Amino acid sequence: MKVVIVGAGVGGLTAALRLHHEGVECVVHEQSERISELGVGINALPHAVKELAALGLLDSLDEVGIRTRELFYTHRLGQVILRKPCGLDAGFTLPQFCLHRGRLQGMLLRAVRARLGADAVRTGHRLIGFDQDDSGVQAHFADRHGGAPATVRGDVLVAADGIHSTVRSLLFPAEGPPRWNGVLMWRGATDWPEFGGGRSMIVAGGTAAKLVVYPIAPGRSAGTRLTNWAICIRTGRPGDPPPERQDWAKPADRAELARYVGRFRLPTVDHAALVEATEEIFEFPMCDRDPLPAWSHGRVTLLGDAAHPMYPMGSNGAGQAILDATSLAGHLARHSDPTAALRAYQDDRLAATGEIVLRNREGGPENVIDEVERRAPDGFSRLEDVIDAAELEAVVTGYAQVSGASQQQVNDPGR
Repeated sequence: MKVVIVGAGVGGLTAALRLHHEGVECVVHEQSERISELGVGINALPHAVKELAALGLLDSLDEVGIRTRELFYTHRLGQVILRKPCGLDAGFTLPQFCLHRGRLQGMLLRAVRARLGADAVRTGHRLIGFDQDDSGVQAHFADRHGGAPATVRGDVLVAADGIHSTVRSLLFPAEGPPRWNGVLMWRGATDWPEFGGGRSMIVAGGTAAKLVVYPIAPGRSAGTRLTNWAICIRTGRPGDPPPERQDWAKPADRAELARYVGRFRLPTVDHAALVEATEEIFEFPMCDRDPLPAWSHGRVTLLGDAAHPMYPMGSNGAGQAILDATSLAGHLARHSDPTAALRAYQDDRLAATGEIVLRNREGGPENVIDEVERRAPDGFSRLEDVIDAAELEAVVTGYAQVSGASQQQVNDPGR
């Protein structure tokens, strides 16, 4: 069996590694001429780290990321709502990592080329169409300079080409653009003095106004970390057309961002100085798409953001793509009929990820912050006067069970 993968992001590269691990031949096609380590912070929860560790990548994750020790949910004004230990500190068998997306992608790319060969990832290949028959699928690619299209034949085509997936648009031509929830995000990362022991993550504020800060790599000098931050502000109405195309590399308007920095207070981090010190700041609308009725169409299927783009709540975007890759490779290895394998993969993953997409629209586990701020918009002195601890825990634990994040925990999952 030969698999053609479209897209060399985290999902596509993990799928290549997993397919190789299962003994299935594959090649990755990427439209960019050069794969650069772009982006800012992402998280890999223990259930996703488990799948990368099974590929022998745990040491590599330690080289490029930070093992997260604890997560704080706080009010926009800094009062702590919930503190959750993470990874090994929460009783999981594997750690949780905060990572620079580009460095994770670079690590996966190096692993693919080392294990599958230098030609396993082919750049400058932009998918323009495909067709299939009973014996296989043909993917048609063009280069970025308008060269003659090239056709690649395989048994299966896997689209891991992101929220603006070409394959998805061909399968569902009437779908239209991504759905915007009215929130604009500004993000950046820079070296900054450690806070909270150097392994803490802070989410301050709810859907309408949120500040997120966490370290994603060792800093260049002692006592510092490469620190990721994000400011998310609702500037429009949910369902409005996005004000711009979602582009991870779009430079931000610093003047517009400056209007919102003062909405937050953090006792442990001078977030205003952190933002000011960041050389490159990016902005983009927070978008997702409605869950699909099907991903697999004959010998063609979707994976990662092409299948289930979701709002960045609960640290699940990259992790769900990694889980997709594991499921897909396992079914392709076990089934002699590619179409049956893709149906089984869809049955395994479609409903679960669809529920996460919908829960993330309601705030995911961070909905606890929304609820506290609804009841106490100006902050609080005693949390127990605002909300019951069991109510908080139920929201977070329920989401973890839906997303699979409570798996691999060896102690009480409600801890």
